[in-house]
Amino acid sequence: MKKITVVGVGALGSHVVLMGRNLEAAWKVIDFDRVERKNTLSQFHTRMGVGRNKAQAISQAVQGLFGLRVEAVPHKLTADNAEALLGGSDLIIDCLDNAQARRVVQAFARANGVPCLHGALAANGEYGQVLWDEHFEIDEGAAGAATCEDGEHLPFIVGASAVLVQSAQRFLRDGHKSGFHVLPGGQVRQVC
Repeated sequence: MKKITVVGVGALGSHVVLMGRNLEAAWKVIDFDRVERKNTLSQFHTRMGVGRNKAQAISQAVQGLFGLRVEAVPHKLTADNAEALLGGSDLIIDCLDNAQARRVVQAFARANGVPCLHGALAANGEYGQVLWDEHFEIDEGAAGAATCEDGEHLPFIVGASAVLVQSAQRFLRDGHKSGFHVLPGGQVRQVC
């Protein structure tokens, strides 16, 4: 069974786990952050998870709702622990919102030949990317850009997450890597 590691289970990552729950894979999620009340507006986190670590909260939610066991890692990913946290992955899905952590993921994936699918959202909720590492450029200006302040962008976030899961699903099925730009109004353009 393939092992999928999702780094960042906020807006994109939490919905990736929700929608990817039927993939034949062992799941691991990594996130050091805590669920805040505002997160429940745009993330697949519940009020019961407020104050808890996001990785642990999402693991408990999908276990309770769907019986899916997800390994939760409640730590911050750094260059010092990347091997321990990302090692053994067959696919890494990057759903982070900051350049520094994305560089750690990208460096590990490239150094170890692990396929890595990046998901990125514009802070204003008007643009998203789903790109494999060989086509992804880290946006240095996006450090900590929030897309989850008021829930306004939830439909767009869920749509972008669905595209991420579809791209991962196709890769796991036949090895094909598809990349997309996700635009408002449900428009999706394949770019690779």
